[in-house]
Amino acid sequence: GEVTVTVGTSGAVRASATRPKTDPEERLFCYLLTPDRWVIGGATNNGGIVLRWVRDHLADAEVDTANLLQTDPYNILTRIAATVPPGADGLIFHPYLAGERSPLWDANARASFFGLGLHHNKAHMIRAVLEGMIYNLYAILQAVEAVVGDTQAVHATGGLTRSRLWLQMLTDIFDREVTIPAMVEGSCFGAALLGLHALGHLDSLDAAVDVVEDNERYGPDAEAAAHYRKVLPVYEALGAQFKDLYEKLGYPTDADSP
Repeated sequence: GEVTVTVGTSGAVRASATRPKTDPEERLFCYLLTPDRWVIGGATNNGGIVLRWVRDHLADAEVDTANLLQTDPYNILTRIAATVPPGADGLIFHPYLAGERSPLWDANARASFFGLGLHHNKAHMIRAVLEGMIYNLYAILQAVEAVVGDTQAVHATGGLTRSRLWLQMLTDIFDREVTIPAMVEGSCFGAALLGLHALGHLDSLDAAVDVVEDNERYGPDAEAAAHYRKVLPVYEALGAQFKDLYEKLGYPTDADSP
């Protein structure tokens, strides 16, 4: 009943099980973690790297401002995004700048803004990018739940946890309480636990429950969550229509770029 969402450069949604469970639609991976535990989940290519693309190509002025203020440019970008309401006033971003693994498994997939109007500005675009990444993670969550059953608890780790705005988006779009552990570098900490278990210093990975302390909890905002429930079907319907068009567009791959 628990899943972990990790967002750094890329991202992933994972759950564990005591037996292998595979996805008939082939959206997810399933691999052996220990002799009695399996991991089921999906990984996205398009996590924080998409926000980095915004920083590098759409935010020269914001980067200059951040340098003057001696702060992280991402702090400026998320503060700008916070000035726009949930749903970015009708602007939707599909985040597939780097092709996509789960849930599409399509190297030809590419990003797009849908719904742009004269009333939209850079703040809307930044917010739409952040939301688009979470929409895609939610699609992976839906695939995970189709295989392992409904989930109640969500734990978030990685660079995502540095942004309160991004965490609140995650909570509202997932419409579930999200817990932030005190040890946010989940992959490194998990690797250490696996090493201890392999060396016989931990009898079971269940001991992780006792050593991982919760740091913060985020609850969904009812109004924002209700709005996202209306947006998500549109995001999914657009994705279904785009699916067969990516290859026809003939975009060059990164290897073909000069």
